Amino acid sequence: MKKIKTGFLSFFIFLIGIQTIQAQNGKAATVKGPEKGSLVIVGGGRLSSNIIEKFIELAGGKDAPIVVIPTAAGRDSYDENSANFLKRHGATNVTVLHTADPKEANTSAFVAPLKNAKGVWFGGGRQWRLVDSYKNTEAEKLFWEVLNRGGVIGGSSAGASIQGSYLARGDTKNNQIMMGDHEVGFGFLKNVAIDQHVLARNRQFDLFTILKKKPELLGIGIDENTAVIVQNDKFEVLGASYVLMYDNSFWSREGSNLKNLPEEKAQFYFLRSGDKYDLKKRKVIN
Repeated sequence: MKKIKTGFLSFFIFLIGIQTIQAQNGKAATVKGPEKGSLVIVGGGRLSSNIIEKFIELAGGKDAPIVVIPTAAGRDSYDENSANFLKRHGATNVTVLHTADPKEANTSAFVAPLKNAKGVWFGGGRQWRLVDSYKNTEAEKLFWEVLNRGGVIGGSSAGASIQGSYLARGDTKNNQIMMGDHEVGFGFLKNVAIDQHVLARNRQFDLFTILKKKPELLGIGIDENTAVIVQNDKFEVLGASYVLMYDNSFWSREGSNLKNLPEEKAQFYFLRSGDKYDLKKRKVIN
């Protein structure tokens, strides 16, 4: 038995070593979405009805239990008005949940609404506040259980970036520091860094700051009023603007043979509503 355990440990260490070498050599790490459930990752701004209604649909409909977490906005307290954007679209069973204390996020009383939730929505603000409040708590475990039940995790702006494994703009000083004092998100999408408000705020080059130091990651930049709907290892774009993909390649409906492109590490391209993407293969689905 000891030999088996020792052999398994050695193999596990070997795998970690291989992944580390790949990261150092700039090889792409495998992107992994949730095995069950869905993600709705929104780039901020005012949301169109089709995005909100899609989130409600994926949660199971208007009567499905949904939890809204507005913590990223940084206020001391929130009332039920934080859920009005869902209620206006017919959601009838919505709870607003907030704490700035991770000890409270570990209590049975606090996490009770999450135990049967079919949807969780993270609001905008600063994503590091979500980390400080919920990372490595019972609440975070139950976020994953929502997905395991076939439910949906959604979020906009800070609520988008938190869904990646690498936390872009996670610094407590300001939101212009791409690699800050908080670098780990909830990781519903693994080996991904997610940026938001990308075109509205001329942020289209900012993700390169992260990808130069962590070239194994896939970069996803999402503009306002635009979402990626993730199921397993694929997503579809929904919304009024564009999603920018940073996968060391270029794609265009009209091809690229006659285009004057920069080097691969400086390339990105746009996807629009209806476009689909294979996260594992890092390729547009034609």
